[in-house]
Amino acid sequence: MASGEEDDPIIQEVWISFLSFLQYPVRPASMTYDDVTHLSAKIKPKQQKVELEVAIDTLSPNYCRSKGEQIALNVDGTSLEDSSTYSIKMMDKQTFSSIQATTNTTRYAAAVFRKGELHLTPLQGILQMRPSFSYLDKADSKHKEREAANEAGDSSQDEAEDDIKQITVRFSRPESEQARQRRIQSYEFLQKKQAEEPWVHLHYHDLKDGRSEHERQYLYCQAMDTTENTELVKTPSEYLAMLMPPLAEEKIVKPVGPSNVVSMAQLRTLPLGDQVKTLMKNVKVMPFANLMGLLASGTDSTAVLRCIQQVALLVQGNWVVKSDVLYPKSSCSPHSGVPAEVLCRGRDFVMWRFTHERSLMRKEVTSVIKLPPEDVKDFLEQMAVPRANRGWEFLLPTDHDFVKKHPDVAQRQHMLWLGIQNKLEKVFNFSKEDFLQKKDAQMEPIHVSGEQRLKMALENARERHGFLQKDLDTQQLKASTVTTLPSGANALVRIKEEPLSDSEETMDMSASLPNGSLNGYPSTPTPELRDFVQRTFRKHFVLCLSEVKRLFNLHLASLPTGHCRFGHVTDRMLQDTILHSHCKQILVPFPPQSSASADEQKVFGLWESGETFDKHRQVLFEIFMKNYRVRRNVIQTRLTQELGEAVTKSDVDRLLKECCISLGGMWYLKGTVQS
Repeated sequence: MASGEEDDPIIQEVWISFLSFLQYPVRPASMTYDDVTHLSAKIKPKQQKVELEVAIDTLSPNYCRSKGEQIALNVDGTSLEDSSTYSIKMMDKQTFSSIQATTNTTRYAAAVFRKGELHLTPLQGILQMRPSFSYLDKADSKHKEREAANEAGDSSQDEAEDDIKQITVRFSRPESEQARQRRIQSYEFLQKKQAEEPWVHLHYHDLKDGRSEHERQYLYCQAMDTTENTELVKTPSEYLAMLMPPLAEEKIVKPVGPSNVVSMAQLRTLPLGDQVKTLMKNVKVMPFANLMGLLASGTDSTAVLRCIQQVALLVQGNWVVKSDVLYPKSSCSPHSGVPAEVLCRGRDFVMWRFTHERSLMRKEVTSVIKLPPEDVKDFLEQMAVPRANRGWEFLLPTDHDFVKKHPDVAQRQHMLWLGIQNKLEKVFNFSKEDFLQKKDAQMEPIHVSGEQRLKMALENARERHGFLQKDLDTQQLKASTVTTLPSGANALVRIKEEPLSDSEETMDMSASLPNGSLNGYPSTPTPELRDFVQRTFRKHFVLCLSEVKRLFNLHLASLPTGHCRFGHVTDRMLQDTILHSHCKQILVPFPPQSSASADEQKVFGLWESGETFDKHRQVLFEIFMKNYRVRRNVIQTRLTQELGEAVTKSDVDRLLKECCISLGGMWYLKGTVQS
């Protein structure tokens, strides 16, 4: 607009129709503001925000004049300006600012009862008017301005001319989508957006003003005498439902918890891989037994092992979350802004050092990976605790039980660490021998308590017992046995028995060998293992060897760390314990095209449990020693032949439910069909 032109003329004035219900929660109902002078009023229609300025009676005996003058002095200072908040140098007015009492006003209306008629008008807003203390912010800003002016005056007297200062120029990186979303949802951005809406100034009319009386008439229905009213065509029940909709239709916004917090109920709705990943990201370091305890009961430990190897690495028998899981490619350090790739290399170095040592010194780590101290401390706090005069010690004790139970996993992780070591040696230019020499040079005498010595002696005895038992078994298998020929032959024949390999089928000899000896030598399972096998077969009746091993691993995972009394259990020992627990191997004739593994083809059944129903199971097992699958009528006929007419339909149903599974009209022993 040119400087000589006048302002744009007003073409039309539009009244804003905005029916709101104003509440004054800090004021008693008996003390209204009807007789108080209202100085100004303004509104932001989109935000439904209202501000009212009302006068304060400075002549009232309840008004403290000294306090009013002090507040005005703090807010406006001593200068006389047109923009002063208080024109008479005394706090003579008060501002009320509104907040929304509710965002959903569809269920509220203003009601007027006149001449037996109830007139309802819907409300657009319900606002609570509360005192505004924005003048305190002005007083604080005035105080800061005065302090800044005083400091500037002092510096101008001391310095004759401005100093030349070096300015560092930084170029901001392009904003990512995640950063933009965080900025939009921030409190500062919302405050800025709310401040952008301009205020609309209003004219306040008193309660007894003519304009107020005119507007009050709109609260009454204007079409009472018309014969046709299109608004009231509903039945009373329908109108009541429109006026007060049921609660089920109201959408209740649930409070949103922190983004990094997941309840156990929400966690167990996720896939198994996501459950393991979420737990490891939150805990950082965890033994495998503790992880199994956090997952739902009945979770397959083999599947958990597959999942955890994708998101964690094995350090001293415990699982530590991988660096790339904590620091994705697009992230950076919250302390120094170092890219995620550099952070992952530094953290991998700390983890690799802990695979060889119990304690680390932070200075040594920092001298190698060359990262800021805050990042190095963050790495160590995730997996270690500080110890006096010993640096940072690994957070958990070494889990030897897991390494013994899962040697294949430990070996695979060892090979993985060798590959990581080669990469770290190239990046940081070091060799493993450098740290080994320092460790040998700084070796100090270690004081071992009597309890620790006893524990170490017990562990060594268990390890030696396994080797000695293996040697004894080999010697007994190599020893020849004497077998007597049939009658009429007096000569003795010595038969040399070769030791059985692991791939050979275990022969059922429990009925022919005395004193429970198996394959020519006695086995001595622990009472705990025998008790586990007996309880398992009394519950399931028929199991293949792979299923028994799976259940046994789940049982071990459920035990607390360090409380396992089973020792080192081999497949051979487990089979011997099964055969000595009143069970028998069922030599099921699997078809040649079967894809079942060797352990899945080793099927065992509970032969004797002390019940009369044992005979039914024995007949069934004999049937499946000759047939891979049978029909129900074959089983029922064979039971009738062996046990007589006393066999009922309920007996057959119970037998099939305990020991068999149906597929395509045929019956199979449990565990012999791939699920």
